Amino acid sequence: MATFVPLTAVQLPMSKPRRRTREVKVGDIGIGGNNPVRVQSMITAETMNTQAAVDQIIQLYETGCEIVRITTPNLREAQNLGEIRKELQRRGYGHIPLVADVHHQGMDIALEATKHVNKVRINPGLFVFRKPDPTRTDYSPAEIQQELEAIEQALLPVIKACKERGVAMRIGVNHGSLSERIKVMYGDSPTGMVESAMEYIRICEAHGFKDLVISLKASRVPIMLSANRLMVKRMEEEGMDYPIHLGVTEAGDGMYARIKSAIGIGTLLAEGIGDTIRVSLAEDPVNEIEVCYDILQALGLRKTKVEYIACPSCGRTKFDLPTVLNQVREATKHLVGLDIAVMGCIVNGPGEMADADYGYVGRGGGKIALYRKGQLVKADIPAERGVEELIALLKADGVWRDPE
Repeated sequence: MATFVPLTAVQLPMSKPRRRTREVKVGDIGIGGNNPVRVQSMITAETMNTQAAVDQIIQLYETGCEIVRITTPNLREAQNLGEIRKELQRRGYGHIPLVADVHHQGMDIALEATKHVNKVRINPGLFVFRKPDPTRTDYSPAEIQQELEAIEQALLPVIKACKERGVAMRIGVNHGSLSERIKVMYGDSPTGMVESAMEYIRICEAHGFKDLVISLKASRVPIMLSANRLMVKRMEEEGMDYPIHLGVTEAGDGMYARIKSAIGIGTLLAEGIGDTIRVSLAEDPVNEIEVCYDILQALGLRKTKVEYIACPSCGRTKFDLPTVLNQVREATKHLVGLDIAVMGCIVNGPGEMADADYGYVGRGGGKIALYRKGQLVKADIPAERGVEELIALLKADGVWRDPE
């Protein structure tokens, strides 16, 4: 995986004004408000395997993950979160923000989890679980009220515990696990996802709890986009300013999963929607982190590596562009914050690299030219000395540092 330095990331101006939200603290990390878009992931190690879980949490953190989620399907595993926290503290990583992922019949599990983590994720479709009845086509007002009261009864102790212990809550709706009542009333739809979240938000607000992050995830990008846009619209109408957690759930693996995630997450971020992201890959979760940061860098939201601008190459190219690009990258990839263009010819090179800090352009006859901020600095450099001369220019400008 490419080397980058997420802990020294800088926030860049956004292409579209980001939606204003309240700040929700997850340990020492803030989500929303004036914070950069946060990157998170989820371990795949079994929660009861304390050492494996801790090893993976630390590995994710060292890779750049800012918030780590742990599956918590039952009370025993919720209790073991305490052992995970103790081991993290013993190894000097007790500050890593942890999230407990709670689903079926979650009240007791979530209550225990609040003792050990910084945020609890609950799934509205499963938190108060009712066995589905495939023949059901309607709910009476009395039945709806009865279910809402059951939700409030189960959620209230968790709200109280979160308030007392300074623990945040994510109301995390999944398209694939909407409750039967929601599907009967609103359909298996983005509207149903929004209404599912709103029921839980209203209960939290009724009891004075607003340390909430909201997510609406789906495995299909169009549904995920529609649900989040509708959620933001509804919150604006009701004066709510909760941060949004973005993700395309169950995206799969390989290139297609990365494309799905980039389109779903990136589209909403470009619209100013989103305060924390998770790319869900059916791979080692460490692989998710680079994808997250690449999405953010491509949108100019965070910068954690050198940005390389390079033409796709054509008959005008005056050198072996893939080879030269790799040579430049290997020499400069540790200089986080720079934009470096490697262009094959003089035709489009200067214009296309106008926004780059430095440019390396082929000129023919085995020569290259170096540019700074679109201005020619030195021409007719022998190609074999191009990288050496680029480094010399970086040193002269005071932006070079030796690799660690």
